[in-house]
Amino acid sequence: MKARLAAGAALVGALGWGGLRALVAWIEQNPDPLTREQLLAEPQGDEVTIARPDGTLLRVVTAGEGPTVVLVHGYTVTVAEWNVVWDELLARGYRVIGLDQRGHGRSTLGSEGIGSKPMAADIAALLEHFDVRDAVLVGHSMGGFVSIRALLDHPHLASRLRGLVLFATWAGRVMDGAPQNKVQIPLLEYGILQRLIRNKTVATLFGAAQCGARPSPAMVRVFTEGFQQHVEEHGPHLEIVRAFSREDRYPRLGEIMVPTVVMVGAADRTTPPNHSRRMAAGIPGARLVTVPAAGHGLNWEAPDELVKVIESFGVQQDSLSG
Repeated sequence: MKARLAAGAALVGALGWGGLRALVAWIEQNPDPLTREQLLAEPQGDEVTIARPDGTLLRVVTAGEGPTVVLVHGYTVTVAEWNVVWDELLARGYRVIGLDQRGHGRSTLGSEGIGSKPMAADIAALLEHFDVRDAVLVGHSMGGFVSIRALLDHPHLASRLRGLVLFATWAGRVMDGAPQNKVQIPLLEYGILQRLIRNKTVATLFGAAQCGARPSPAMVRVFTEGFQQHVEEHGPHLEIVRAFSREDRYPRLGEIMVPTVVMVGAADRTTPPNHSRRMAAGIPGARLVTVPAAGHGLNWEAPDELVKVIESFGVQQDSLSG
């Protein structure tokens, strides 16, 4: 672990503070495909609270009528990460359900904590609460990681799903082939990252590391502001962060019997394409979709591509023809 921290320090030393500031200046000149207002918009719909046995209260937002798409967000964000995709799906005639995962946003954290087991059970409870049928489940980053566990721990859920989208995610061992994670995760565990990103230059570079080849300044700022707000309000949730690297479900991917598409940005450094290739190879019949030049923030960098993948399961067409 000390070696990883030393590698990060060596990178800073090699580039020099002036070089880092020049990199930030370049990032800030990049175009913004989406405005700050679009990125901050809250998905509109009816709010429902699901009470879990350990005292957790899950905030859920649901809107629209038609074939169902369930959206499960990533680490330190909320249902708001789906705002652009949300509106597009509603416009195309889908019913959309999203939640703030436990300990995120306006959902509370009960006595079982924030490990992958209770989070997977939350997803199962969500599907059962709404009696979801013939749906597409989309899990981004942490959301994909716990969605995989949900299907393995609760195999009956497969009967409720027409499709699964594993969206910029992994099935465990998140540090494998991911140098960025080998630096950032220890920094987070030691509380160093939380202090470093108070500096504007570091915060910009941290946010840009979640983006693709040409980071959007607005996306960078909204992401880093949200990360800082989450840590201040909820803490870093190190239990689930450690699970990302310590747990390994790759050997069990063959048990997933839901038609699956694995999506990844070609420039994703948080969940590099090697993880997606391994998932696609491990899940029977899975298809791999790689988005050129995109990074980890596929929800904002490639929302149209996600909608196309959801439509590829044939949900809307079947509903309309019925």
